[in-house]
Amino acid sequence: MNKLAILVGAVVVTTMVQTKTADAFCGFYVSGSEKPMFADATQVVLMREGTRTVLSMQNDYAGPLGDFAMVVPVPVVLRETEVKTLSKDVFRRVDQLGAPRLVEYWEQDPCPKPERYRPYPKAPMKMSARGGSAGMDMAESKKDTVKIEAQFDVGEYKILILSATEAAGLEKWLNQNGYKIPKDAEPLLRPYVEAGSKFFVAKVDPKKVKMDGNRAVLSPLRFHYDSEEFSLPIRLGMANSQGKQDLIVNILSSDKRYEVANYKNAFIPTNFDVKNGVRERFGEFYAALFDKTIEANPGAVITEYAWKASRNMGKCDPCPPEPPIDADMMTLGGDLIGGEIAQGTYTLTRLHARYGRNDMKDDLRFREAKPVTGGREVWSKSGLEYGAAPAAQNNFQARYAIRHWWTGPMTCKNPRRGVWGGPPDGGYRQPIAASKLAYVPRGKMAVASFIGRDLWEIGLKKAQPAPKAAPKVTPPAPGGASKTMGFGAGALAGLLLIALRAVIRRRPTQD
Repeated sequence: MNKLAILVGAVVVTTMVQTKTADAFCGFYVSGSEKPMFADATQVVLMREGTRTVLSMQNDYAGPLGDFAMVVPVPVVLRETEVKTLSKDVFRRVDQLGAPRLVEYWEQDPCPKPERYRPYPKAPMKMSARGGSAGMDMAESKKDTVKIEAQFDVGEYKILILSATEAAGLEKWLNQNGYKIPKDAEPLLRPYVEAGSKFFVAKVDPKKVKMDGNRAVLSPLRFHYDSEEFSLPIRLGMANSQGKQDLIVNILSSDKRYEVANYKNAFIPTNFDVKNGVRERFGEFYAALFDKTIEANPGAVITEYAWKASRNMGKCDPCPPEPPIDADMMTLGGDLIGGEIAQGTYTLTRLHARYGRNDMKDDLRFREAKPVTGGREVWSKSGLEYGAAPAAQNNFQARYAIRHWWTGPMTCKNPRRGVWGGPPDGGYRQPIAASKLAYVPRGKMAVASFIGRDLWEIGLKKAQPAPKAAPKVTPPAPGGASKTMGFGAGALAGLLLIALRAVIRRRPTQD
C-alpha cells in the first residue's frame, strides 16, 4: 500500500511575481522555456470520507503557456474516468465561507418603542443557504526509471501519469522532453519517488485556453483516489517558492474536524472588538494578527474555521456574500462519497500555516480532532465567549467586531444597554472577509493599537492611551504680564499684601 497520500484539504495558492510573499502549492510548475512561471491564484479543494479523497484544483496561471505543465504527486495511477473539469464558482464560495470575517453591530435603542413601532430589526439580518482521449505528444522514456502509466485529454488539459524508480531519472526524463525543472527539485522529488508516489502532469493546449490579459483562465480539475494515509506534500511545492509561503488547507468531511498530527496546533484569537480603522484595512490587520499568533506558537498550524453546516442549521454566523449551496458539495465529490455530504450536511475545517523553505522538514499529516466552538455572538455572565472550547458540535470561526454604541437620547427610567443588532436605519452591512492575504502589506500595522481587549491567548496587551501632557506654563517676563493668570506681577504682589493684612486683622488678641 502506498505510504503517501496527497492533499486532503483545500489549498489556496498564490505565488506573487513582484514580492517574496507567496501562497504554497502542493506540486510545482515546469516549462519548456526559461521564463519564470507563477501560479497567480491556485485553489485546491479536497473532500475526505473514509479512505476516499476527491481533489478539485483551480489554476489561474500567469506566465508562458508553451509547454506549460503542472506536476503533483499522487498515491495511485489515475484513470480517465477519475478526472474531470468543473466550474470555478464553487471555489470562490468555499473560500468565502471559511475566511476570517469582520462584522459590525449597533447598540439598539436602550429605551425601545413598542415592537410594532420599531423602525429597525432587533438583531442583524442573517443569510441562510443552502472527455475522448488522445496521446500526449511527448517522447517516450528510453530508460526504465520512468514509466508512462496513463495518458488522456480532459478539456484543455493533456494528462500524463508517470511513475519513477529514482528522482534523478524523473528529473532527467522531464528535461529530455523539453521541460526545465525548478532548481533543486531533485532532492524534493526523492522522498515521493521512494514512497512509491505517481506524478500527475497536467499539460495545457494553448489553442484551447481562454486568456484574461496575460493570465490564463484554466478550467478547474477534479480527480479522486483511495488511500489510507491523510497528508499534504508541501515540500515539492517549495521548488517554485519565493520567501515565506502562506498555506491554507480547507478539509471537507461529513462530520469531522481535522488538525495536523506532526506539527503543533493552535487556534487564532477570535471574538474581540476592534477599532473603526480596521474596516478599511481588515486584510492587513488579520495578517498582522496571524503573524503575532505564529510568533507566540512557533511552527504551529493555525485553525481558523471549523463549522458544521446543514439544511436545518445556519451554515454561517454571519454569512459571507455567497455561502456554498448544496449543489457545490456534489460538484466537489458528494456524487462519489454519498452519505451526509451528498445531502448537504458537511463540516469545513480551515487550517493556515506560514513557513519558509527551511521551516518545515516534513509534509503535513492530518488526524481527526474533537469538536470545538467559539467566535460567535454568544454572551454569558463572564462576557462574550472567546477562544476555542470543547463542544458537542463544531462551531468555531475567526470573527471580529466593530461596535457602535447608542448616541441618541435615553428618556426611560431603566435603559437597557448592550443589546446589539443592525443599524438604526434598518439596513444591513455585509461582513468583510479577509482574503488574498498573500497580497496584503505586512509589518506596517500594530495590532495592539486596534484591539479592544488584551489578547491573553498570545500574550499581547492592547496599547494604552498616551498620558495627557501637563499644560505648558510660560513664566512671565520681568515686569510684564503673566500669561497664565492674566495680570501683571505688580498686581499679583498687591493682592498678596492685601490678603496678608486681612489675616493679621483676624488673629485673636492675647490676654
